[in-house]
Amino acid sequence: MARYVAHVPLRWTDQDSYRHVNHARTVTLLEEARIGLLFTEASAAGVGTFGGGLLVAGLEVDYRRQIPYRAQPLRVTMAVRQLRAASFTIDYDLHDGPDEDSPVAAVGVTRMAMVDLEAQRPRRLTPEERAFLQRWADTPAVVS
Repeated sequence: MARYVAHVPLRWTDQDSYRHVNHARTVTLLEEARIGLLFTEASAAGVGTFGGGLLVAGLEVDYRRQIPYRAQPLRVTMAVRQLRAASFTIDYDLHDGPDEDSPVAAVGVTRMAMVDLEAQRPRRLTPEERAFLQRWADTPAVVS
């Protein structure tokens, strides 16, 4: 399975009074990694349409260990699954460090929904969007 890898920097303000990365900041770090995949990487691949309407329909985060502040970035690996007609799911492993062997500190899942923002209703993935997402999927697409 192909996994997209992003490195996200920590900021001093990401830590809370317990001196570890706060839950809300962890969600933001996952969002920054997701933006790297769906906007930066997709645009580089000639797919610039995700910005037309893509919403988080669901979010789960499970923690394995605390993440203390440090100057080096964190590694986030992502894979796409449940690729459907108008939605898909992204799985995340947030590593406590920048390296491939850095331990996993949190795992996350976002369910993403394609929307037509102007019409305020769901829209189908385009063939180009589907092909881009399939590059990061571990199973064949399911259209429903």
